[in-house]
Amino acid sequence: MRHSTYECNKGCPVEATLEIIGGKWKGVILYHLLENTYRFGELRKMMPGITQHTLTKQLRELEGDNLVLRKIYAEVPPRVEYSLTERGESLREIILMMRDWGRVHLGL
Repeated sequence: MRHSTYECNKGCPVEATLEIIGGKWKGVILYHLLENTYRFGELRKMMPGITQHTLTKQLRELEGDNLVLRKIYAEVPPRVEYSLTERGESLREIILMMRDWGRVHLGL
């Protein structure tokens, strides 16, 4: 969720970025959405450690920050798909750099 005030110091931009994409799951969700559009259940299977409640909450926050698009299809039962917005896509390089750093850190 967007917040308009940050500490007025040199860390402001980093603080703003971490508030939007920080936490245990948001980066992982964004990473998966870099490659494809997914339904809720598909995302949940890719992240076995996340609860349904947490995934719902994180997706809503990412949607509220205009990083993720939630598309609902008029079907019975309704089909919902998640994809990156243009703003979310702008994080591609950052997310991939985090992936690469993690691979090195883990010795992969």
